[in-house]
Amino acid sequence: LPPFWHTHTHIMVKGGRGGGSKKKAQSKSAKAGLTFPVARIGRALRTMRLAKRYGAGGPVYLTAVIEYMAAEVLELAGNAARDNKKSRIIPRHITLAVRNDEELNKFLGGVTIASGGVLPNIHSVLLPKKSKVAGKGASQEF
Repeated sequence: LPPFWHTHTHIMVKGGRGGGSKKKAQSKSAKAGLTFPVARIGRALRTMRLAKRYGAGGPVYLTAVIEYMAAEVLELAGNAARDNKKSRIIPRHITLAVRNDEELNKFLGGVTIASGGVLPNIHSVLLPKKSKVAGKGASQEF
């Protein structure tokens, strides 16, 4: 026997019928410390029929990854909205956030965001040339 057993006189027996205090039901999301729904994503995995069986940890891991990605995009989109002096995130802010972040841009490379627009970009060839002599050729002033 382990040395600490003699100090504990009362031993709780697990299982049995009734008698014990009922534990409050806890969602899989709460157990994993997540905000996104683990059970719903697990159900979606099952209905997609990707495999005959899957472990208990699969939906938890997938939910954690999806929640992290959503938090990352929302964080950057919120910063873009603040830069544009807006309190509400619109698709334009999501586009700016994704396209300005190198890793997110690579991850969402083939994704089009509806009414998101494009990054402001003018090719250097198209910009007006800098005049070498200030006095000569003053037909176009910028």
